[in-house]
Amino acid sequence: MATAERSRQILEGAIQFFAVHGFDGQLRDLAKSIGITHALLYHYYPTKQALIDSVYQEVFVERWNPLWDELLDDTSLSVEDKFTRFYADYINNALSRDFVRILVFSGLTDRTITDRFFAMLRERLFPRLIRETRRFRGARPGGKTSMREMELLMGLHGSFFYVTMQRWVYGQTIYNPDALEPPLNYSVELVRDRVRSYLLASAALFTPGEASPVSSRRPQKGRSSSRKTKETT
Repeated sequence: MATAERSRQILEGAIQFFAVHGFDGQLRDLAKSIGITHALLYHYYPTKQALIDSVYQEVFVERWNPLWDELLDDTSLSVEDKFTRFYADYINNALSRDFVRILVFSGLTDRTITDRFFAMLRERLFPRLIRETRRFRGARPGGKTSMREMELLMGLHGSFFYVTMQRWVYGQTIYNPDALEPPLNYSVELVRDRVRSYLLASAALFTPGEASPVSSRRPQKGRSSSRKTKETT
């Protein structure tokens, strides 16, 4: 087998192995599952971390679709349409079995992959989603993201990941009202329902020019004390 072909065989075998056994699995068992010797495995990947790095690159970095960036930056589409198209593609194409299970296993061990993946989300995805959310409610798109904004966004983002956990971790069928048999894809209309709920909640909780929720604003001390004095007199 040619060098590139053998390296590819090992990488694909490692992805499936880690998705099933996690990162505590022994490399001797990995080599056996692929059908090669332990020594040959180390010839291509001298350390376990080198192999994990390659798995991260293949499963997470290479699957990031640059068209998502263009979609979220497209000013001709409504915010609701952008979010719906992005998450429909993300949940049905990016969040595969190996993606979800490897991310969960990483989070339960040394978090090498989870830390790197969330750093990529914080750089490439979350700022775009916050910017578009602010545009939806008529706020200035720039400026520092508040923790309340981020927590509300993570409620949306995390809900889509949970759908794939139902499927790939818990072994449960995901709901699709348009399918007569257990579906392969999550319904686009269900994606839109979650997106619309998030955007409407954001518009209800935040005033157009603010990054803090309406309910969190407190009256100024001066106004509060003067009102109290007036009521007392």
